[in-house]
Amino acid sequence: MGYQFQWNVIWQYWHLFLKGMVLTIQITSIATGLGLLIGMSMAGLQLLKNRIVSNIIQVYIEIIRNTPFLVQLFFVFFGLPTLGIRLEAGQAALIALTINIGAYATEIVRAGIEAISKGQIEAGRSLGLSGFQIFIYIILKPALMTVYPALTSQFILLMLNSSVISVISAQELAYQAKFLQSRTFRSFEIYFFVTLLYLLLAYLFRFTFGLISKIAFGKVPAN
Repeated sequence: MGYQFQWNVIWQYWHLFLKGMVLTIQITSIATGLGLLIGMSMAGLQLLKNRIVSNIIQVYIEIIRNTPFLVQLFFVFFGLPTLGIRLEAGQAALIALTINIGAYATEIVRAGIEAISKGQIEAGRSLGLSGFQIFIYIILKPALMTVYPALTSQFILLMLNSSVISVISAQELAYQAKFLQSRTFRSFEIYFFVTLLYLLLAYLFRFTFGLISKIAFGKVPAN
C-alpha cells in the first residue's frame, strides 16, 4: 500500500473542524428546542378534538415523515425563493431541521399523552385545576417523562442527519470536512477524524440530555 498517512493535516486545520462542530451544535440545539415546542404545541392542539386542526396537523406529519429530509431542505432553500422568500444557507437549514424534527416530536409527544390515564385528568379537575394547569402538570410533564428516551434518540439522530445541510453550503462539520478534503486530498485522515467528532458529539448530546432529565424529572433516562 503506497498511501502515506499525514495526520498533521488535522492539527493544521483544527480551527475549521472546531468551527464546524460549533455550528453543528448551535443549529442542532436551536432546532431541537424549536422542534420540541412545535411537538408540544401540536400535540396539545390535537387534544381539542377539532377535526380541521387535527387534519392539518396530520397532513403536516405525513408529508414530513414520508419525504426525504434532503427534498425538504431543497424545497426551503431552492423552492421558497420562487415565492420571493430568500434565505441564507444557515437560515434555510435551521428552518428545514426544525420543521422536520417538529413532526416527529409531535407524534412522540402525542403517544405519551395518550398513555396518560383519564382518571388522572378527572382527579385534576376535582382538585379545581384549570385546563392549562391540567395540561402542563398532569398531562404534558408525565407524557414527556414517558417518551423522553424516544425524544432524545430522535434529537441525537437529528444532530447526525444535520450533515445533510452541507449540500447547501451550510458550514457545519461535514461541510468543513468536504472542503478540507478537496483542498488537501487527505480523505482517510479527515473523514476518520470527523467520524470520531460525530461520535463525540453524540455522546455529548446524550450526556446533556441525561442532565436535563435528572433536573426536570429527577432521573436519568435509560437508552
